[in-house]
Amino acid sequence: MAELFQIGLFLGLLLLGLLAGRWNERRHYDSIRRREAALAALPVMPSAEWDADREVEAAWMVSSSVVVSVDYFKRFAMGIRNLFGGNVRSYESLLDRARREAVLRVKELCAGRADIIVNLRLDTSSISGAKAKRDANSIGAVEVIASGTAVRYRRDAAPS
Repeated sequence: MAELFQIGLFLGLLLLGLLAGRWNERRHYDSIRRREAALAALPVMPSAEWDADREVEAAWMVSSSVVVSVDYFKRFAMGIRNLFGGNVRSYESLLDRARREAVLRVKELCAGRADIIVNLRLDTSSISGAKAKRDANSIGAVEVIASGTAVRYRRDAAPS
């Protein structure tokens, strides 16, 4: 009887993790899409090369960091995937959200002040959970750092 209770508790927590994780992920993606649409006019380039014909008025470094935690279901799915190998799709969405959020935060820092963000770089690292001592593959969260150079072009003087 105790074993059935433990199995039921495990399955209940797994289901709760799945539902809560999906709800939170869906809500975060909605926020990302809304903010991406609002900031679409501010271009971001991974290249250091940009419109060299225009005179630059100001340039400054911008950076942001985001940490996104792994939900219980994703951690469980990763454990199963480790047994068989292959792509871990549940972690792909985690990394996608973290990357997009980091870029959005950089754009939000520059909105209304910069004309373009150039030389954008994304750095990713995993943050191990409490189980890390027992399992070297355990990931508790992922951190993405976005950095680049914000550029504001000189505005032409108003005609006299």
